[in-house]
Amino acid sequence: MGKKIVCTGRGGTGKTTFVALATKYLSLHPLLVDADSDQNLAELLGVDLQKEAVRTISDILFDIQKGKGSEELNSMPLPDKLEYLLNADCLYESEKFDMISIGVKWTRGCYCSPNNLLRSIISKIAGSYEYTIIDSPGGLEHLNRRVISEVNDIFVVLDPSKKALNNIERIKKIASEIGIHFNNLYLIANYRFNENAVEYLKNINENYLGKIEYDPDLEEYNWSGRSLLDLAQDSPAFSSVKNIMTKAGYQAGS
Repeated sequence: MGKKIVCTGRGGTGKTTFVALATKYLSLHPLLVDADSDQNLAELLGVDLQKEAVRTISDILFDIQKGKGSEELNSMPLPDKLEYLLNADCLYESEKFDMISIGVKWTRGCYCSPNNLLRSIISKIAGSYEYTIIDSPGGLEHLNRRVISEVNDIFVVLDPSKKALNNIERIKKIASEIGIHFNNLYLIANYRFNENAVEYLKNINENYLGKIEYDPDLEEYNWSGRSLLDLAQDSPAFSSVKNIMTKAGYQAGS
């Protein structure tokens, strides 16, 4: 069974950038799950999902709730319908990675049954990949309901603020309360940390793995819409993510 990684953190810390660069480092055609409502992961990887006619999971749930779709689909049992639509409409496939986006249009109504089915379907799909990397918002509340409940490692990307440090304990508490089981929770400093802040973080938590270094090329790539997978191997940001992943026990191409 493949490894499942969650990257989380408050908005603007750089967690989606970390996911993109971790994808570049692992280079083993991972499955990426964009569970963040901002839905920026595809853009950082140079992909326009709308142009590619790839839908979000919340899109297909909305259609199911409203009874939209062909008569043949509407006559399908819900588990079969969800699995078919997810594979046919929501799975973006490329040479370097595949991706599923959860989406934001979660409509009112009872989703207990679809949520349970989604979790089993996504877990089933993830089983075909050596790595599944989940880009999650700062709160993990939705993960057990909609995505997955068993992960190997959680990477928390922090900015140098009291709120970010408080969020560490909140993440642990929420994970425990909603039943997210994980092996390790690692801390990563974003580029705004100075030396004193980095030393403080090292001293308060033994699971600190390193800092994502500032990289002007990364900013240029973001502005121009170029894929971060194309960053140079000696990019400061990519080099720091390589070091972080190596410390966590992940080897490139293995």
